[in-house]
Amino acid sequence: MSDSLDARIRDEIDDQVAEAFDAYLADRIAEPGPLRAALATKRNAKVVLGTIALGVLATALAPTDVTVVCWIWGAIASINVTFLLAARRR
Repeated sequence: MSDSLDARIRDEIDDQVAEAFDAYLADRIAEPGPLRAALATKRNAKVVLGTIALGVLATALAPTDVTVVCWIWGAIASINVTFLLAARRR
């Protein structure tokens, strides 16, 4: 009897945690962020999407060394974040 009660309580707690997590994610997705704001303006979107396209090309042409690819995408990420933060201040 005790084991079945424990199992039901655990299932109920799991369901409640899953529902709370879903609600949290829905709230977070609804919040505007710098990337969503940048994509709303065409000029900023072109810069961000252009750097990503260059990153794909650079990744295709890069040597098979994982470190080089990580440096490429790290540089792209920092360029995009810097650009988006600067565009947000305007």
